[in-house]
Amino acid sequence: MSSEYPPTLPAEYADIEFENNAQRLPLVLCLDTSSSMAGPPIQTLNNALVEWTRELHDDVSLSYSVEVAVVTFGGQGVAAWRGPQPLAPGTPVSPFVPAHMFRPPQLAAAGVTLMTEALELSMQIVAARKAELRASGLQYYRPQICLVTDGIPTDATGHRTDAWRRLVPVLAEEQNARRFRLYAIGVGGITDFGEQVLRAFAPKFNATIQGFPFRELLQMMSASANAEQKGAGDEVFEKIFSQFKTQRPAWES
Repeated sequence: MSSEYPPTLPAEYADIEFENNAQRLPLVLCLDTSSSMAGPPIQTLNNALVEWTRELHDDVSLSYSVEVAVVTFGGQGVAAWRGPQPLAPGTPVSPFVPAHMFRPPQLAAAGVTLMTEALELSMQIVAARKAELRASGLQYYRPQICLVTDGIPTDATGHRTDAWRRLVPVLAEEQNARRFRLYAIGVGGITDFGEQVLRAFAPKFNATIQGFPFRELLQMMSASANAEQKGAGDEVFEKIFSQFKTQRPAWES
């Protein structure tokens, strides 16, 4: 899969304090920042990202193995972020930041819901990062992509589109080949059609949650990352996800 983000590690990360043999776990947060997220939802998301970042830094097992990238779709179109900074399209810099160095972006809500293109970019940057790790002789856990939206896929003019359907067979093949695990989360007042799209994207790991429980969602992603490190079977991930869907954060116990 081609990528406009070549697997190039920025110079300022050249001497980061990773254990040389530590396996990496790429994690992409693919976040809806369209106009429907304006007001309390985007503020809740920003607050949750700040709190999750603190928790991630404090988690010894995750802070030196997880690498975080953020992809947004909204007022800036589709954008990849390296920590708090959006990357210009075509910039030869990887958006992945080691978790112990990650700083969250301050997101604003505007624009349309280019969900299809955002997921495609998420897959591209994951493929590019895996290629870089292989070239460096480093191993990695199965990457995770977490899609969060309160809407339905639109085109650049804001009209509903069926372009998302082209992703369904691609996502099925990629996940069957265990190239990444996709979580597709609907929040707020997502419609029945929006739920249908998420079920098609991630048949096992989709959910529609009342309100905007971003803190619980990010905690679930951390729990999933911990399980990935331990080589857990699919049933463990399904249990973690089921607990999240019912908003019982049993992974904290």
